[in-house]
Amino acid sequence: MWRLKSNKLYPYLSVHKAFWSPMASAALHPLSNPVSLNYPSSSLLGIITLAASYLSNKTPSLSRGMPSSSTSLAIAENETPLDNIEQLELLPGVYDNYEGVIVEMKDPMDPDEFGYLLRASLSQWKQLGKRGIWIKLPIKLANLIEVVVKEGFVFHHAEPDYLMLVRWISETTNSIPANASHRVGIGAFVMNSNREVLVVQEISGKFKGTGVWKFPTGVVNEGEDICEAAIREVKEETGVDAEFVEVLAFRQSHRSFFTKSDLFFVCMLQPRSFAVQKQNSEIEAAKWMPIDEYADQPFVKKNSGFDYVAKVCLAKANNNYTGLSAIPTYSSSGKKTYLYSKLDI
Repeated sequence: MWRLKSNKLYPYLSVHKAFWSPMASAALHPLSNPVSLNYPSSSLLGIITLAASYLSNKTPSLSRGMPSSSTSLAIAENETPLDNIEQLELLPGVYDNYEGVIVEMKDPMDPDEFGYLLRASLSQWKQLGKRGIWIKLPIKLANLIEVVVKEGFVFHHAEPDYLMLVRWISETTNSIPANASHRVGIGAFVMNSNREVLVVQEISGKFKGTGVWKFPTGVVNEGEDICEAAIREVKEETGVDAEFVEVLAFRQSHRSFFTKSDLFFVCMLQPRSFAVQKQNSEIEAAKWMPIDEYADQPFVKKNSGFDYVAKVCLAKANNNYTGLSAIPTYSSSGKKTYLYSKLDI
């Protein structure tokens, strides 16, 4: 018979060794009982099942072939009092606020062993009434992906260093939120005191080789505010330092980037420097251009979206338009966010 020789079976499974004492094993191993503890070291599911059963009933539910004598059961109970049994731990998980479990795998595991623990964990979580199960696999544990998928998990999202999978195990309606649906971008309207706007021509993309002059644009980074992204993009593409003033308008479009929707914010900035130094990797040319000349470009006039933005910028230049200022606000925990509003209190 194979026995545990220490408290730790795996980093995620802990059973008090007194449970597997010779006296307890004798009570669980009658000669006529074909269901015993003769499991090979690579087979954990039976051990986990017996341990879980013991925790809930004090003795495993091996009704088939169990001895009728109460003596051996009493001996087993005396040998392993419930207070001396450590809590059975399966996969490491954190309960979230929505009756879900988040498992973040960090250490390498044999796929077969991981599969046993995953199935046992799913059974336990379902009994506890949990609903959505999240498993985060770092890229170094990519060998476990197939195991997770075979247990009904699907891909939710991926980042450069990990993959997140999820499974809904409740009988209720699946309410797991979808992956992020939008990309956020900015366009920077920067005008100096001579009514000149900062414009660029791009090396690549749909404007490559067209001769079209456009505002500096870019994508907002993760954890970056819209107002900060506008300042950064202007500096990167043109070398000009600028201060955020307002959000003048925003546009939403769909199926723009790998089927995701796109939010694009037109931001006004005030220049703090004026020397232009283009970004060599992305920008073909950069300069200051009279705002009326920018608005009169044939491409701008023929494209309703660009034309409307140009009209908004002209209205702002003529003091006939008010945008949304960035108002710093703070959550109860002290987290800083920005509310974009016309009302500056």
